[in-house]
Amino acid sequence: MSYELKHLFASLPHMERGVAKVIGGDPKGNNFLYTNGKSVIIRNIENPAIADVYTEHPYQVIVAKYSPSGFYIASGDVSGKIRIWDTTQKEHLLKYEYQPFGGKVKDISWTEDSKRIAVVGEGREKFGAVFLWDSGSSVGEIVGHSKIINTVDFKQTRPYRLVTGSDDNCTTFFEGPPFKFKCTISDHSRFVNCVRFSPDGNRYVSAGADGQIYIYDGKTAEKLGSLGGEKAHEGGIYAVSWSSDSTQLISASGDKTVKLWDVASGTAVTTFKLGADVLDQQLGCLWQKNHLLSISLSGYINYLDKNNPNRPIRTIKGHSKSIQCVTVHKDDGKNTIYSGSHDGHINILSRMKELYRQIVFKLITLLSCFIPLGVIVALRVFVLLNTCAHYWDAQSGENDALSGKGHTNSVLRLALDDSDRLVSCSMDDTVRFTDLKKKEYSASDLAKMDTQPKSVSVGAGGLAVAVCIEQVVLLKDKRKVFTLDNLDYQPEVGAIHPGGGTVAVGGADGKVYLYSIQGNTLKDSGKVLDTNGPVTDVQYSGDGAFLAVSNEKKVIIVYTVADGYAVNNEFYGHHAKVVCLSWSPDNDHFASGGMDMMVYVWTISDPEKRIKIPDAHRLHHVSGLAWLDQRTLITTSHDACVKQWTLKI
Repeated sequence: MSYELKHLFASLPHMERGVAKVIGGDPKGNNFLYTNGKSVIIRNIENPAIADVYTEHPYQVIVAKYSPSGFYIASGDVSGKIRIWDTTQKEHLLKYEYQPFGGKVKDISWTEDSKRIAVVGEGREKFGAVFLWDSGSSVGEIVGHSKIINTVDFKQTRPYRLVTGSDDNCTTFFEGPPFKFKCTISDHSRFVNCVRFSPDGNRYVSAGADGQIYIYDGKTAEKLGSLGGEKAHEGGIYAVSWSSDSTQLISASGDKTVKLWDVASGTAVTTFKLGADVLDQQLGCLWQKNHLLSISLSGYINYLDKNNPNRPIRTIKGHSKSIQCVTVHKDDGKNTIYSGSHDGHINILSRMKELYRQIVFKLITLLSCFIPLGVIVALRVFVLLNTCAHYWDAQSGENDALSGKGHTNSVLRLALDDSDRLVSCSMDDTVRFTDLKKKEYSASDLAKMDTQPKSVSVGAGGLAVAVCIEQVVLLKDKRKVFTLDNLDYQPEVGAIHPGGGTVAVGGADGKVYLYSIQGNTLKDSGKVLDTNGPVTDVQYSGDGAFLAVSNEKKVIIVYTVADGYAVNNEFYGHHAKVVCLSWSPDNDHFASGGMDMMVYVWTISDPEKRIKIPDAHRLHHVSGLAWLDQRTLITTSHDACVKQWTLKI
């Protein structure tokens, strides 16, 4: 029995309103990278579904940049630590680690020979440092600012120059190495968010919260002009990125636009309008070969289209906050993954059967001898759109979100009923019922709970049970019909038997209470199962033969339902609290995820057979489990990533 990580569906960048997001680019033009939490995410720019995650920082990572050689990445976190690590090995071995100052690192820059690094941020005694990458020896001093330094960049041609931008509304210019202060420039009236040299080194620009972009000589810092006349953007500018030929650049702004500038004339060639919502503010951008990327406040990554500035070529969606739960819906040849996160967001990831698409493409290829090239291209595009639009499949990484106004707080549990509705409960004290055909929230299809729900389970005939603080609520046809309260225990989680007649409720007292569903009421069956530890999850197998119960004592107990809930077996292996359980479609295996970052796949018929997946989500506990099929397991975590595992059982 073994496992293989088949796909990693990476998180979006972590975004903050009014804070610039730096996107790094591979010098070869193949990848881009950004940060979220303690992770650095590297994604292929042609196919963003191809991703890698670096998780060795103990604190939140703010920025990461490739060395010009492409062999190393330097990443900085909130503690002021700089880690320089290898890009050529899968293990990303650490080369050096430094702490140039104590405080948040906000930007990093390398010299073109990959030998010197400049780091700036929120230091306590100083706001920046310049040092040799392989020894940490200082090669200059960054001075001249009275407040936090937000941005830094090296001139990528000799003689080297260095420029910084700060919350004190100023930029400073340095000559070197060793780098020495040359002058301070006070053209901006508000925070300077980004400074960048052109690739040829002849010019650099500074962009600020005042909506201005100023152009300077790259060798002398002499002011050459500004972009856009009186103002480049109506809102603050958070990032700029140059074209490789140094003739154009793009700028990202809080006015929800990205502009493409002709630097020689100082005019905007194209204005990309990314929406009208607050979440459409643009906080980062990258020009990588022929790709123009921008990042919205929502975390969405936009591939901009010069020929259609009002609609991106593609938008990468997903989660930017910790994922709390996951479930899988199977319908008409499609496997759709629904995941809910801490910010109330529910994401949709759908996998069409690859066989269908492959067959269609083969037929088109066979007909290519008889059909004009234009028709062939159109047919291929049609197939791609009809198998991938609004969904993710295992190859493309496409996904989408439920539309409309939904949950306003953390989504705690997801379930699918027999009417093709997604049932979700949230810390906003609601249970929502969403039609999966419409994939749109309904303002009326929700039930308001008296107290915060912790979990929800569904049964046949429109039944659902929500376990809330000090209450167990029975729902039918999207409405509350019965409430159990004044309980002498604290309910934590519940599950409805697939047969529909029984509800199992796990309590913080280490017991599982069984209730029978009689009409529109719940009746105590008098049966109590003792697990000897606060219950964390309860799950019936799909055929209803078994009940699996996990607890905080790291134990999973499986009961045989037909034998009056006699203990079938106990499963040990986790080193910390077990958080979640999920049964495979064959009902002979189930998976467990824990606070120890481990996932186990257990076999009922042979307890000695098990698969152990250590560090399934490194640095974060496993928060959700679901099965695509009996050989494919989905896991989620607080790292905001979704992983797909292929199991050899």
